[in-house]
Amino acid sequence: MDEQEFRTRADQALEDLYRRLSAAGERHEFEADFNGGALVIEFEDPPAKFVVSPNAPVSQVWVSAQMKSFKLDWDAGRGAFVAADSGQTLVDLVAGAVGQQIGEDVSL
Repeated sequence: MDEQEFRTRADQALEDLYRRLSAAGERHEFEADFNGGALVIEFEDPPAKFVVSPNAPVSQVWVSAQMKSFKLDWDAGRGAFVAADSGQTLVDLVAGAVGQQIGEDVSL
């Protein structure tokens, strides 16, 4: 995948994730902000910040959440960015991390 294709896929994935998080944030205690190509999820209690950002040089989407870093590659067969170690899609990985942070299941 060339850099332009990666940027297009990453932007679409992050915009979709932002819409899902915004809707879920209305039901749960967190806020999502998508600005400058990075998606930030902030929690007040307990305080925390997660960051989801594209990394074009390596064609990955990186997620920093709960003192961990996750690197996701594009999986054409699944049409999603996927974590190689767990097989989780970007949406599933972020939903799990948000749910763990707030102590309840979150559906995105």
